[in-house]
Amino acid sequence: MPQKTGLCVSSTTSTRAFPLLERLQTYMPMTDDEAEFLRGLHEPRRKLPRRREIIVAGHRYDTLFILCEGFVSRYKVLPDGKRQVLNLGLPGDLMGFPSCLFQVAVNSVSSLTEVVVAPISFAKLFGMFTHFPRLAAALFWSSACESAMDGEHLVDLGRRSAYERLAHLILELLVRLRAAGLAGDLSYMLPLTQELIADVLGLSGPHINRMIRCLREEGLVTIEDHLVVVHDLASLSSLAGFEEGYLIPRPMPAFPSDAIV
Repeated sequence: MPQKTGLCVSSTTSTRAFPLLERLQTYMPMTDDEAEFLRGLHEPRRKLPRRREIIVAGHRYDTLFILCEGFVSRYKVLPDGKRQVLNLGLPGDLMGFPSCLFQVAVNSVSSLTEVVVAPISFAKLFGMFTHFPRLAAALFWSSACESAMDGEHLVDLGRRSAYERLAHLILELLVRLRAAGLAGDLSYMLPLTQELIADVLGLSGPHINRMIRCLREEGLVTIEDHLVVVHDLASLSSLAGFEEGYLIPRPMPAFPSDAIV
């Protein structure tokens, strides 16, 4: 039986004031000083319009960015102008890692919606490693999700059918957006064009259009006016071979010097 959709849909703007803090708190309890330091990393903030390049491949950077509100895409442009979207950034993501850690940035990041970002200089980041090593470890821990997603996307392009890729993307975004407070149980707003979805999945726009129609006709998913509603979670997960565990790293073990925080 199709499952209830639970149409409690958030906008694309996070209501969480300090999304990176809230993300890292899922891995470990924090001291007041650690939490205050992370709040400070979220300031000052800059509001940017949609379709603004935040990081440009080939340019040198000594700054990373916390995405506080909105959606971004991380992508690579080939010499012939073709674009491959590598990942989608959501509130709480640290943009520029690892692409800005080279002599020049190796990938670009652009806003898909109006966004709010908080720049973090390398100097401030290195200060965290010196004065708050547990937070540095938590950032390392959270990077496991990024690595796992990259692996799933590689499997998408290499082994999953086009239909399976789209189903997997829909479910991955559902889990990520729920964690960011931007989705209901089975529904969310997705401010992406079919062209951009095609760039994420390495497909053509017309192909994406046909697959969205098939998902609707089979009673699995509807996508209308950027509202994604999953009608049959079990069947969609089976189709995509989707298991959400790769998006949820286990809590960090305590440091040897930690007893109870």
